[in-house]
Amino acid sequence: MQPLDILKQYWGYSSFRPIQEEIIKSVLEGNDTLAMLPTGGGKSICFQVPALLQPGLCLVISPLIALMRDQVEHLRKKNITAYALYSGMDRKEISTILATVAESNCKFLYVSPERLESSLFLEYLPALRISLIAVDEAHCISQWGYDFRPSYLRIAALREQLPGVPLLALTASATPDVQKDIGEKLLFPKENCLRQSFARPQLSYSVFAVDNVIPKLIQIIKNVSGSSIVYCRSRKRAEEIAGQLLANGISADWYHAGCSSAERQKKQEDWKENRLPVMVCTNAFGMGIDKPDVRTVIHCGLPDCLESYYQEAGRAGRDQQRAYAVLLHTKREADELSLLSEQRFPDLATIRKVYQALANFLQLASGAGAGRYFDFDLLEFTRRFSLPHSTVSYVLKTLEQEGWIEYNEQVFIPVRVQVIADRLQLESLAGSYPLLDKICKTLLRTYQGMYERPTAISEKQLAFLLKTEVEKVNAQLSQLQQLGIIDYRKRKEEPQLYFPVDRIRAEDLSIDPARYAERKKQFEKSIQSMLHYAAETHQCRSQLLAVYFGDHSVSDCGICDNCLNKKQVSLSTKELIALQEHILDILKKQPLTTAGLLKHVSIKEKDRVRKAIDYLLAEQKISIDPTGLIQLR
Repeated sequence: MQPLDILKQYWGYSSFRPIQEEIIKSVLEGNDTLAMLPTGGGKSICFQVPALLQPGLCLVISPLIALMRDQVEHLRKKNITAYALYSGMDRKEISTILATVAESNCKFLYVSPERLESSLFLEYLPALRISLIAVDEAHCISQWGYDFRPSYLRIAALREQLPGVPLLALTASATPDVQKDIGEKLLFPKENCLRQSFARPQLSYSVFAVDNVIPKLIQIIKNVSGSSIVYCRSRKRAEEIAGQLLANGISADWYHAGCSSAERQKKQEDWKENRLPVMVCTNAFGMGIDKPDVRTVIHCGLPDCLESYYQEAGRAGRDQQRAYAVLLHTKREADELSLLSEQRFPDLATIRKVYQALANFLQLASGAGAGRYFDFDLLEFTRRFSLPHSTVSYVLKTLEQEGWIEYNEQVFIPVRVQVIADRLQLESLAGSYPLLDKICKTLLRTYQGMYERPTAISEKQLAFLLKTEVEKVNAQLSQLQQLGIIDYRKRKEEPQLYFPVDRIRAEDLSIDPARYAERKKQFEKSIQSMLHYAAETHQCRSQLLAVYFGDHSVSDCGICDNCLNKKQVSLSTKELIALQEHILDILKKQPLTTAGLLKHVSIKEKDRVRKAIDYLLAEQKISIDPTGLIQLR
């Protein structure tokens, strides 16, 4: 079979998207490959198709539990065997899954990166017959990236135990420096980056600096019909804006990590099914949600990096129809963002204070905790110790990046049931408890292996089969547990803290000052790039974003706010040549930003200068780096 045959058989598509086929070919030839595809670009197809074309197992490494669960579910619906191992599972459950994978024709095993060096995983590794490693969110391996996770560094050790097994690294957003770092950290023998164009021809980018974002937000939502996402920097802000939209007659709801699992699921379904047109949310929303007909993605406030902005904005217009990515901000927000690095990188005294508070909160003694997971209520923690939520969040991130802890904000462990009674006890249920006998028999008919191990079940499915309510199913399962018939482990969705090493005394806790300072420097550079994007009034926004990620092939989109403004300025050939020569003479002396260059011309010429800059960029006589500096090429 050929890759296209697999695509048609399992996905029903008659052709691949741009670059997918080249990536699949590279993988099938046994090459280590870095694949860069924008959000919604079809990354999963790039490892799922080659895995189905060859014998053996594809090991998929991902930090996103929700995405792992969704992909396993989608694969199983296609009758493709897939399992997932992630944070919060107990040793017995992991052992059962690994044994099943080793002894079956399983094609996909999804694992969170911290699982890679566990003794249990390493014990089963030789029996897993791995033929391909896929690393999703590969930018997480680079400490210069916006979402560095030390657990990703363990992948290199895994590769040494799987010699000759090709690796496919996938990301939607990585700067040239991060791309290079990914290859080095993942032990690529040579550079091999295949990149889909960063151009989104159907997506119109625009930025508005306003005194108050709400009136502009309402205007945009009312003028553009269809599904919308509104991103905010905090949970409180998301709830406030949703309330203001509702007060102005716009159907909206909020979504953030503070919502319960049931709330999140209902809100997601209402939005996906178009019962709710506007979702106001933090960045907790959107990952793994592939809704094609989103017409607007609006950011109320400046993100702290272009990587996350590009990913979130890219959730609009996946149906290839016209869509809008709008960034609304105030001057105060821009000023606050420029000062954020001091908050984002707290001093050692603050880090030690929060670390000690964590130990007290978890009642974890010094010298203990390695390899253990702890349920962690962030709101309760900040309340009990009177600590600012933002400070705690930043310290948790620092402790994670320094390898002291791992924090999983969204954890989902499904309901699990194991039958622990003998057959005589089960048979006695029919006479004494007919309703419990009915649910017990339904469990045993519907799910396999319940005598041998805790088995994940769906209370909703049971309720459907029994023609009753979920609440009654929960009550009956609890009764069966009280009678000693089953071991009933309820759904678990609390965030968790994992300690990869023993807890130490707070006064002994250290961080690498040089590495910490370099990360801070990189963070400040990212902020400057974000501020430049927001302030730029000349360069095409689609082109500006593409250049940031190392793609210099993108031409003016013609539909962003800057491109539309440039169309209003016309120049004669003589004027254009004269201005171009003037600009080149200035840049020969020193590189300048657009603002710096405009200081050398009169007020009435500024729009014409911007037009001339645009022509020089198109002719590749000048270039603009991610911080906005214009220089000769």
